[in-house]
Amino acid sequence: MASLVGGASMASDGAPVPTTDRQAKLVRVVRQDCGSCHGMRLTGGLGTALTPDQLRDWPVSSLVAVILHGRPGTPMPGWKAMLSEADARWIAMQLQAGFPEETNP
Repeated sequence: MASLVGGASMASDGAPVPTTDRQAKLVRVVRQDCGSCHGMRLTGGLGTALTPDQLRDWPVSSLVAVILHGRPGTPMPGWKAMLSEADARWIAMQLQAGFPEETNP
């Protein structure tokens, strides 16, 4: 299994931000792997919808915790072995803003 953990730059607030290349990989992971349960459009399936409307009131820190550690008692696995905290934070923020589509290289 290939590791997804990669390098990150720093945002103006000092928080790490994945590189542009890493962001493209994260978009693919979310669209393909998360989409297998949350729907390919992230509008729901086995898992809940991951749309801005659904996630608007969630604190980013809570979303990061769910991404990294999963939700016990549900099919939602933790992704800590494959994603860094910076990756999870970027994903959470993008989900709240409206997740980007995959682009072809």
